[in-house]
Amino acid sequence: MTTVTRRKVEYPADGLTMIGHLALPAGTDRRPAVLLGPEGPGLGDVERARADALAERGYVVLAFDLHGGRYLSDPEDMLARCMPLLADPERMRRIGHAALDVLRAEPRTDPDRVAAIGYGTGGAIGLELGRDGVDLRAIATVNALTTGRPEETARIRCPVWAGVGSEDPIMPAAQREAFTAEMRAAGVDWRLVVYGGALHAFHHPPVDHPVRPGVGYHPQHARRAWRDVTDLLAECMPVTE
Repeated sequence: MTTVTRRKVEYPADGLTMIGHLALPAGTDRRPAVLLGPEGPGLGDVERARADALAERGYVVLAFDLHGGRYLSDPEDMLARCMPLLADPERMRRIGHAALDVLRAEPRTDPDRVAAIGYGTGGAIGLELGRDGVDLRAIATVNALTTGRPEETARIRCPVWAGVGSEDPIMPAAQREAFTAEMRAAGVDWRLVVYGGALHAFHHPPVDHPVRPGVGYHPQHARRAWRDVTDLLAECMPVTE
């Protein structure tokens, strides 16, 4: 375990002033870095804690913002903002690039060793960065089996790991099949893990506000998915002390 330094970072994106959470490991040397994207409601304490946990493992981490410093606890507000965003790959890429620029500008970041991990909307943004040809070491997504233009998916140059709950009504079997078909056709090094009995957002602890139908926490699978994500990072982007 290492001492973690945390700070807020402000940057422009999507016509908003985004407020990200930067977590730095102990030391002064350059380290591999992780861009961490949140679920649709936006950046909250769960994502900040995940960023800190990865920094404890030795990574520089930026948990990026989606909504200009807001956390959209009302499902209708979240859908009103996220559905148009998810339908606009270029807009997602601009949000991702803005955060990536902040992460790469951090002096502790090794710009040649950057991975993107994300949940829901944040995971979709990570995939779009890969489809845009960004040089990433790994992409990991949970609940984000979005598909894109096949000719662009072939630009993904790193391993892709995806996790989803078997009972997720938002990412049903047809969506899983479309995602895997796209990855296969593009020749991507990909893995899909289906967590039996899990719903959408199974990785996220219970919240004190309304959620969409089909959302539910599964603590055992949440731990497994986190382990799968950290194993991917250790494989593709090991930290050297």
